[in-house]
Amino acid sequence: MLKIGLTGGIASGKSLVASRLQELGALLIDADLIARQVVEPGTPGLRRVVEAFGPGILDADGRLDRPKLGAIVFQDPSHREVLNSIVHPLVRQAAATIMAGAGPHDVVVQDIPLLVETGQGRNFHLVVVVDAPDDVRIQRMVEFRGMTADEAKARMAAQATREERNAAADVILANAGGRDELLAEVDALWNGRLLPFAENISRGTRAQRHVGPVMTPSTDEWSRQADRLAARIADAAPQDILAVDHIGSTSVPGLAAKDVVDLQVTVVDLDTADRIAPQLAAAGFPPVPHANQDTPKPWCPEPEGWQKRFHANADPGRTVNLHLRAVGSPGWHYALLFRDWLRAEPSAVALYEAHKSELARIHAGDQDTGAYADAKEPWFTDVAWPLMDEWAKRTGWQAPSYMSSAEGKRGQ
Repeated sequence: MLKIGLTGGIASGKSLVASRLQELGALLIDADLIARQVVEPGTPGLRRVVEAFGPGILDADGRLDRPKLGAIVFQDPSHREVLNSIVHPLVRQAAATIMAGAGPHDVVVQDIPLLVETGQGRNFHLVVVVDAPDDVRIQRMVEFRGMTADEAKARMAAQATREERNAAADVILANAGGRDELLAEVDALWNGRLLPFAENISRGTRAQRHVGPVMTPSTDEWSRQADRLAARIADAAPQDILAVDHIGSTSVPGLAAKDVVDLQVTVVDLDTADRIAPQLAAAGFPPVPHANQDTPKPWCPEPEGWQKRFHANADPGRTVNLHLRAVGSPGWHYALLFRDWLRAEPSAVALYEAHKSELARIHAGDQDTGAYADAKEPWFTDVAWPLMDEWAKRTGWQAPSYMSSAEGKRGQ
């Protein structure tokens, strides 16, 4: 199934988005609703909350008096942490039970107000954030919820900042305008990305690609995206993945590149890579057959040393390549050295960018996007390798040491 984490600050419009996604066919798991259910009269949750804050937080009918409790927890972060430590585990347990009943073709949307604050983003295929400027949210709380401006600001201060939420987002839905504009955004997301993503996951196929040899200016967003993706991939098989590293052109600040995030997944051996293929596919990265070989380089010409496994993502909204390589293998070593050489040497960046730009111009009209990649290969051997090898010897560069972890996993 496709798992979507939906969040947004108070008065951002998140509830409207959740309702629309449910109308379109999503299975909605509402954390706010569950949070109310787990503290209903007679529940262990309510008993623990009363033990923590006293019977004064109950109304005359023995139900939780939310305004009284809110006045306590939103003025004191330590009290809020106590409440969260009681309620959040119960909400997650109930949500997991609902999700366990979902079908393989479902789009499951979990509406979680504190998704960013509780670090749950890595549990989803995508995190969708509903965003609105702070002044707009304050105005909405004053006009529609009867709060004072100070009360609205206190509620906002108890959550992640707008910048923190947006940094955790794979998709940002802007809601500074009207209702119809936001609903149009949601519909476009559902039809253009979520439905195809869910279909690709259910079939175990990667998304169709339309990324030709077009150079895009470097952006910091590439590294942020890589970090989010790496966390999800590592969680897919935590006992078998030694590391996930951002490699390739988008990993080098300042280098223009195709808008493709390349990640190297380090494993003990390729048998492990084959074994975890189903977990990676479920995480949104199905294997790509017949793409299991890097081009050998002269210093290690045996093809066996350049074997790998290749996966690509099922998400039509973000092109990602996964290169699964055995720790210490020549291909693994080359990928890390090439990245670090480019990061350290501005002259190398200029040299590589000029080469790529020229090839992109030559192959701009090609129907076969692989022709561009093939045309780059001689440069990696004839130009890049002597320069990066000299740099490594001069600087004492060494690849990351994952060998102790690898030996431990071999013994399991």
